[in-house]
Amino acid sequence: MTGTLQSRLKQMPVVVVTGARQTGKTTLVRSLPKAEMRRYVSLDSLMALDRARREPELLIGDGPVTLDEVQRAPDILLAVKEQVDADRRPGRFLLTGSANLLLMRAVGESLAGRASYLVLHPLTEREKAGRAEESCWPPLFDAQTAEGALKGLPDHHRKDWKRGALEGGFPPASFARSDDDRKLWLDGYVDTYVKRDLRDLAQVGDLSAFVRLMKLASLRTGGLLNTAELGRDAGLNRLTAGRWLSILETSFVVTLLPAFSESRAKRLIKAPKLYAGDTGLGLFLADVEDEEQLENELNVGAWLENLVLNDLLAYRETEIKKPGIFYRRTVTGEEIDFVVERGRRLLPIEIKASTNVRVDDALLLDEWCREFGNRSPFGVLLYDGKEPIRLTRTTIAVPLGMAI
Repeated sequence: MTGTLQSRLKQMPVVVVTGARQTGKTTLVRSLPKAEMRRYVSLDSLMALDRARREPELLIGDGPVTLDEVQRAPDILLAVKEQVDADRRPGRFLLTGSANLLLMRAVGESLAGRASYLVLHPLTEREKAGRAEESCWPPLFDAQTAEGALKGLPDHHRKDWKRGALEGGFPPASFARSDDDRKLWLDGYVDTYVKRDLRDLAQVGDLSAFVRLMKLASLRTGGLLNTAELGRDAGLNRLTAGRWLSILETSFVVTLLPAFSESRAKRLIKAPKLYAGDTGLGLFLADVEDEEQLENELNVGAWLENLVLNDLLAYRETEIKKPGIFYRRTVTGEEIDFVVERGRRLLPIEIKASTNVRVDDALLLDEWCREFGNRSPFGVLLYDGKEPIRLTRTTIAVPLGMAI
């Protein structure tokens, strides 16, 4: 994200970095080159928060400033807007927030036309291993043929994806000294989120019911969202369940993956799919404690999908025009795990947790490529093996170790 953020600061008067609490937003903005030349104000400070609410114009001042955790005083964005309308110098304001400001009802100002928005997702497996620059996604989009795609792939790095999913991407949890330390940190994270962050986002009266909804959402990772059913299981009415799910999405605890709606001849499912914003937190909420237990979960493949999705979401933030990420399922049950739309280009992605693949595994991807022609010259089958393989004329099998 560092290079992307620096580029945006040279172009836009306001850059907003959002993401879940503890993903590293403060570390990112304070470690930028020349960060010391920017005044830094954190609204986690009660004194700064009081000034932000009473005297926002005086707090933000005139020079380059970094405002951390702005969701705690959303009205400060009105003061930022006034300053920018008077002087649109690039890089004047760098804002961070632990909630998606575009989805927060309390935020009356979106800074449309004045701000560039970025999301700092939890660490990917490549970032955790110090290989952030080795993403396979740009080469796959740039390739015009399946054969060309195979030539542009990065080196293979063997990774136990189950261990990676359990660790998650929050730095304190993923680099914890032991599993017990990781679980202790995650338990504190949930407690802090429920008892503190919810106050900034909404009025939630029954905190135990809210935690119950969080757990049930985690247990449905990779499944179609049915708000009424989820609410019923949590002992909530549909409206309350929908409102609380919106809060979970706003604070990046869950991700709702939209359906790809384009089709020439098939009836499609249109409900979104539900995924965890961080696999480590999601598995903790689902009471999955180790690799053996994860292996025996009925929806184990969904957690692998979640790991890949989070990598795709992190990659998307580095693009100027962010690609769309979808899934597609027909009413007869045929499903493509992910469809990434970059301009007119479509990349269908299927994911298998197995160490071997067969030609039959490419049937849906080949059918997709026939349907969309030049827009989708080939599809990708990710699997837990070691060698990249050209399965068919329009499907390549790519090891997970080259992708995440």
